[in-house]
Amino acid sequence: MPIPLPPPRTLPNWLKLLDGQSLPVSSESQQRLRRGLANNNSSIREIAELMQHCPALALSVLREANRQGATSKEPTESLEGAISRLGLKRTETLLEQQPALAEQQLPKALRQIQLISLHASQQANGLFAGRLARLWHEVHWGSLLFLAPIWALLTAHPELFEVWEQRVLVKGEPATRVEQDVLGVPLLQLCLALSERWRLPEWITQGYRLLLNDRRLLVKALHIARNNQHPLQQQQCLDADSNLQRWLTHPANSILLANGLALSAHYAWNSQHSLRWQRLAGLFLQLPLAEVQQALHQQAVNSARQHSHAGLWHPAEALLWPWQARHLQAAVEPPKTPPPSAWRQHCAQLLAQPSPFSNVLQLTACANQALQACGMQRVLVLLSDRNHSRLVAQQHSGLDPAASQLSLDPQQSQVLRRLLSAPAQLRLSPANVAQFSALLPGSLKSLFPSEHLLIRSIASNNRVVMLVFADQNGRPLGDALVQGFGKTVQCIERALASFASRTR
Repeated sequence: MPIPLPPPRTLPNWLKLLDGQSLPVSSESQQRLRRGLANNNSSIREIAELMQHCPALALSVLREANRQGATSKEPTESLEGAISRLGLKRTETLLEQQPALAEQQLPKALRQIQLISLHASQQANGLFAGRLARLWHEVHWGSLLFLAPIWALLTAHPELFEVWEQRVLVKGEPATRVEQDVLGVPLLQLCLALSERWRLPEWITQGYRLLLNDRRLLVKALHIARNNQHPLQQQQCLDADSNLQRWLTHPANSILLANGLALSAHYAWNSQHSLRWQRLAGLFLQLPLAEVQQALHQQAVNSARQHSHAGLWHPAEALLWPWQARHLQAAVEPPKTPPPSAWRQHCAQLLAQPSPFSNVLQLTACANQALQACGMQRVLVLLSDRNHSRLVAQQHSGLDPAASQLSLDPQQSQVLRRLLSAPAQLRLSPANVAQFSALLPGSLKSLFPSEHLLIRSIASNNRVVMLVFADQNGRPLGDALVQGFGKTVQCIERALASFASRTR
């Protein structure tokens, strides 16, 4: 296997690498587009609508069309115009040249950033396209392709996405410092250079020039936008600065706003970064912040319905969580495998006859230790009352201290009701987490922001008395670990039976 080359460190070298970078597409999208192009009844608009769900191909077609017209024609601003310029035959050839992979084999970082772009496009269409109906093509394609330079970057070096999440979003390091460390050049400078070389829609290039060279206008607007509870004072400030007012009302700002909103929502809806973009959108639209937020949440849900994929994060999921919860957690070192002797020791104590435990607290403490010894990093043990009307935290490890105060009403969760009705096990994974996430209480999801989780209900005397939640800090659960969890649960079941039949 060839050794991956280190990332370039200069702008010319980055441009040389990314300008020729081919972006892979999913095999399913490629087949769907083949059928559309082969259908003689398909109009160019219908083909463009099909292509917008495959952002990598949309970029390739637009880039090729603008390269062909570089000397004699203005760059095309829409995909329909690009297809018309190339012709269906050349468009079909470009489709066949795209490397195609199964959806799950595409780099996760590329799929995630393209999902953010699709979310931005939905926000732009929902918030701005109605007001800018005559400029619909510019709003739609500009918002979808604004982050296209980063698609190429993450195709070449997908590991950089996690670096950005951890250092900039989770740890709060200055983005400029991180960019210098990992890229050697400012990211915005690289994006601007690529957008100019590819002749992307002019609004995209204007957005990058603003962020790079004229941030004063943006800072002034953000300062006025903070005063969102006093629209009259905001308007007076704008009236006093005609240059700022003229800039603020420019339609090109819609695609910058849409992408700022989508990128900041990737971390949290209520972060300071997200609130700045929300207030600025309110100033642009002349709407109260509450109305802007409601519209943003509605458009996020619409985007998730159309574009969400297993294993990728969509901010609409956070709307089901407690407001302070975060899906991004600080990366931790892979856990060391506990010695088997510790696990055997705890299980031997659980299986001892007669029961060595004088109360339930001692039993559950031993059960918690056994689950940790089998390899689980986060554990929560909930006890049920006799009527299954309340679940109360009895033991926990690796969780926020607030977990000790957790108390749940099972009747409000279909999953909890099912687990309490009979002993059962539920293993959450990227393939089914979307199905079950909405059915779990938000307080539980905030403790376990994970796509890999084991949930088990344990019975005594044919009645479920305990629920166990366990994971490995959000990492995938191997089969050996799941088997160890199952054996530990069997020991806990036998300990409960022995404890219930002990001589009083």
